[in-house]
Amino acid sequence: MKIGLVLRELHRSESDLAHELLQVSDRHKVDHEIFYVARDLAAWSQDHVREIAQVARDYGEELDPDADGEGGVATAVRDRASELVGRLSIPGLLLLRDLREVYVKASGVSVDWEMLAQAAQGIKHTDLLDVTARCHPQTLRQVRWANGKLKESSTQVLVS
Repeated sequence: MKIGLVLRELHRSESDLAHELLQVSDRHKVDHEIFYVARDLAAWSQDHVREIAQVARDYGEELDPDADGEGGVATAVRDRASELVGRLSIPGLLLLRDLREVYVKASGVSVDWEMLAQAAQGIKHTDLLDVTARCHPQTLRQVRWANGKLKESSTQVLVS
């Protein structure tokens, strides 16, 4: 079975999404809704990482329950690039870029959850189905939040 591979990718993707949401929150501290909602959504992804790590043991994977992204040099470079872009960009355009990134990452995580749910259903593993039933709806809410904020902000930012 290749379920361990899907769990490993989902773990990495959720970690990356949590990290991205925290970065967005930090870059947009003056917008209280973005700041607080992005932090809440990041906490959901961090919870998902813990749940994935727990269930992954049953499928031969040892995953870090406290993983917070790619780590190391890649994260440092990406974070530094984000800081530089943030200083050079118009704040509204930076917000749109950040929301787009969250939307794309959350959509990818949603696809991973869907694949895992289909596999779990096919092999009748209720432990996986339970995890997907708890986590996937929250991921869908992350997608809807980013999409809604994009719709809300795009006209104002792009036309003014």
